[in-house]
Amino acid sequence: MFTVSRMKIGIALGSNLGDRLANLRAGRDALLRLPGVTGEARSSRVYETEPVGSGADAGAFLNAVVEVDFEGQAMTLLDGLQSIEAAMGRPSKRPRNAPRTLDLDILYVGNIALSNDEIAIPHPRLHQRRFVLTPLHDIRPDLLLPGQQKTVADLLAALADPAAVELFAAEW
Repeated sequence: MFTVSRMKIGIALGSNLGDRLANLRAGRDALLRLPGVTGEARSSRVYETEPVGSGADAGAFLNAVVEVDFEGQAMTLLDGLQSIEAAMGRPSKRPRNAPRTLDLDILYVGNIALSNDEIAIPHPRLHQRRFVLTPLHDIRPDLLLPGQQKTVADLLAALADPAAVELFAAEW
């Protein structure tokens, strides 16, 4: 079992069904109650974004990033996030990129790089997605992710992703 000493973790939150902003708030509140999550949360602003890799009927997403301290097992954190998603109505069996009330993804855990059949840290497509890099830039522009040579600010500036990312709410 892989145990994490107290480290900063980044979690991406997304929603494109129902009351999207309320879903993000509920997801953030539940995340802050997970075992091992401590410290004060840093929250990005909320952005409205075009769906990526979804069908034509998928509505726009709201996306944000939250950073907290975490100490515990990485798989326990993943299980906790999946439990929050399920409690918010996201089925465990679903088509890839299907619309969802809440999506919670581990973006990074300190400077750890980990990849197996169940979990990949940092998130493998994080550096390619404007809808993640933009809110992450709000709270950690100088962050250098494991496996990257550029900061979040530099990755965002160099990104070729044409997806529209518009500010939706500064406070949530």
